[in-house]
Amino acid sequence: MDFTIRKATENDMSRVLELITELAIFEKEPNAVEVTVEELKKDGFGSNPEFQCFVAEVGTEIEGIALVYNRYSTWKGKVLHLEDLVVSQAMRGTGLGTALLDEVIKFGHEKGVKRVSWEVLDWNEPAITFYEKKGADVKRDWDVVHLNEEGIKNYISKL
Repeated sequence: MDFTIRKATENDMSRVLELITELAIFEKEPNAVEVTVEELKKDGFGSNPEFQCFVAEVGTEIEGIALVYNRYSTWKGKVLHLEDLVVSQAMRGTGLGTALLDEVIKFGHEKGVKRVSWEVLDWNEPAITFYEKKGADVKRDWDVVHLNEEGIKNYISKL
């Protein structure tokens, strides 16, 4: 199958949001997506972008995305965080996920990062298997900790 991996443009953000929403539905969080196309455009482009996004294009249709941003590890130094790697359900198993992950790893290598990191749900065995086959170390003894917007407001109110 012929496809292209490229950096996303502002015009791609509607489709990017559709794929983010598809992932949320797959991850059993259909109402969790709050980000808007306008926010993606504002945050991902301009003089100081908050993220980089790569898209997998089949013909003229975007069928996959990988969204990354910079982090810093007190132990390692520069880190690239892969927030989401999404391939549309219809295109899974076609090599798009591998091509997107390849692009992310190359991008991190070019930036001189010491680690590329991401999370995966513990029940998503196909993804875990995919990542482990690529040489990733799935840290099953770490828990992800979040403080959501309401939690932040509650925390601040108690200071």
